[in-house]
Amino acid sequence: MTLNDLQNLDPTHIGSWPSAIRTLLFVTICAAVLGVGYYFIVEDQIIVLDKVRESEVTLKQSFETKQRKAANLELLKQQLTEMKQSFGAMLRLLPNKTEIEALLVDISQSGLAAGLEFELFRPGAEQPAEFYAVQPINITVTGTYHEFGEFISAVAALPRIVTQHNLSIVPLPVSAEDKTKAGPTPLRMSLTAKTYRYLDEEEIEAEAAGKKGKRR
Repeated sequence: MTLNDLQNLDPTHIGSWPSAIRTLLFVTICAAVLGVGYYFIVEDQIIVLDKVRESEVTLKQSFETKQRKAANLELLKQQLTEMKQSFGAMLRLLPNKTEIEALLVDISQSGLAAGLEFELFRPGAEQPAEFYAVQPINITVTGTYHEFGEFISAVAALPRIVTQHNLSIVPLPVSAEDKTKAGPTPLRMSLTAKTYRYLDEEEIEAEAAGKKGKRR
């Protein structure tokens, strides 16, 4: 078939065309229909399918995570109960407002019992935190290393939490006459002891309200 034969084909009488030309035309039309269908329908469906597959992976991961949590739920409940009990025990180590004064007396008595002489014992202003307040106490005492050790050990053994900070020890100035005397060198120890008081609900609310007011 020549190019001249193709040009002489009558589009209104396709049935009279040669079978090879009709087959080629049919294949071309089918390819065009499939291409248009893929572009307008199938391609969008593939995008949706990909999104669904991604969502399936996310949902599976979420399900596995929740399944693990559900399997460990009883263990987590037990751990939470133990944490609450532990937290309650720790809170009981913090003195309340009425016990602070007695604790200060216990600290000073520990120093006197160790043989120390107090030059300074001054409680500072409370420093409120989230659910507790810090009570600093500035202390300066004179004595010997052995007496200092007894005092620090006694304070650490108190039933309430007391921490000791900024500790410094320096020798006291002595006269020429005192230098000739036998015995340990007199020393001065300065430190800041801190005890911690738990706040009651009203104080916690007041502290939270104060922080909100500062942010504004």
